[in-house]
Amino acid sequence: MSTTRTAPADTAVLFDLDGTLVDSEPNYYEAGRRLLAARGVTLTWEQHERYVGISTRETLADWRERYGLREEVADLLTEQNRIYLGLARTSTEVYPRMRELVELLHGAGVPLAVASGSSREAIGAVLTGTGLAGHFALYVSADEVAHGKPAPDVFLETARRLGTAPADCVVLEDSGPGVEAAHAAGMRCVAVPYLADRSGEAEFAAADLLFRGGQAEFGAAAAYRWITGRQG
Repeated sequence: MSTTRTAPADTAVLFDLDGTLVDSEPNYYEAGRRLLAARGVTLTWEQHERYVGISTRETLADWRERYGLREEVADLLTEQNRIYLGLARTSTEVYPRMRELVELLHGAGVPLAVASGSSREAIGAVLTGTGLAGHFALYVSADEVAHGKPAPDVFLETARRLGTAPADCVVLEDSGPGVEAAHAAGMRCVAVPYLADRSGEAEFAAADLLFRGGQAEFGAAAAYRWITGRQG
C-alpha cells in the first residue's frame, strides 16, 4: 500500500462498481463472449482484459469497428445488457472487504454513491441482488453523460446530484482509466487495481491512496481511516 496524503473528515465517497465493489468482470466477459460468438467472433479473457475500466458503450463501439459488426451500438448494447442482466442478478459477488468498507462508511453517515460505466439497469440489478442498494444515496451510469471514463463526466455528474463539490469527493476505483477520470474531476482517489500487475502503470500514479496488491492487499479499516481522517 502506498499513500500521498490524508483525506478530510467531511466528504462523499463515489464507488466504481465493476471490479471495485463487485467482481462482475467474469459476467461481463461471458456476456461479451456470447454476443460476439453469435456473430462468429471469438473473444478471449486476455482480449476482454483490455477493456477493463472502459464503459460498455465505448467497448461495443470499438468492437463494431474492429470486427465489422453491422448492428448499431444501441442495439448491441441492448442485447449485451440482456445477457449480462441474466447473469448479474444471480451470480455477482461483492468483495467482502469492500462490503465492510461500505457498511463502515454508511454507518458513519458518509454520503455514498455509485458512478459506473455500466447501464443504469445493470447497476440497479447488481446493487439490489447483492443487498447493497440501501447503502447508496444514488447511482449514475456513464450512459447518462456525454463521455465515459477516462473523461471525468460520470464523477462530476454524480457529485452534482449529491450536491457535493468535486474537491470533497473520494473515488474508489480499480482501473487506470477510472483513476485518470477521478483525477481529471479534481477528486481524491483510492485505487485498488483489478489487475494487480498493472498497478505500476502511469495512470495509477495519480491515485492518492494505492493498494498495489489489489483486493488481496485492500483493507477496509485502513481505507475507512484514510477517507474519514479518523485514527485508531
